[in-house]
Amino acid sequence: HVQLVESGGGSVQVGGSLRLSCAASGDTYNNYCMTWFRQTQGKEREGVAAISSGGGVTYYADSVKGRFTISHDNAENTLILQMNSLKSEDTAMYYCAVDPSGRAWSSGVLSPGEYSRWGQGTQVTVS
Repeated sequence: HVQLVESGGGSVQVGGSLRLSCAASGDTYNNYCMTWFRQTQGKEREGVAAISSGGGVTYYADSVKGRFTISHDNAENTLILQMNSLKSEDTAMYYCAVDPSGRAWSSGVLSPGEYSRWGQGTQVTVS
């Protein structure tokens, strides 16, 4: 199975930027979907941004469009989330996840239930 490890979280002021990384190791897949989710205590996990295995297709939640950019470095097997113009409401634990089948694109790319592999999360605090 693939292992996912997030990093890059921290504390930042409103309007600032952070760059999250998700290092993948283990199994490799040909046609997958990788997505960043976030969750605050007492709330459901929310899909933030998704990217196809080739990087040609991306999808963003309305709440982050124009501020966040998802990408991946295939050579380093790393998923990236560049977060700019951060708001206090972006404060959350951020997780990366992978759907090895790629079916999430047709069944719900920002739906947590479509993903079988998760990282442990990295905390982002904006104040």
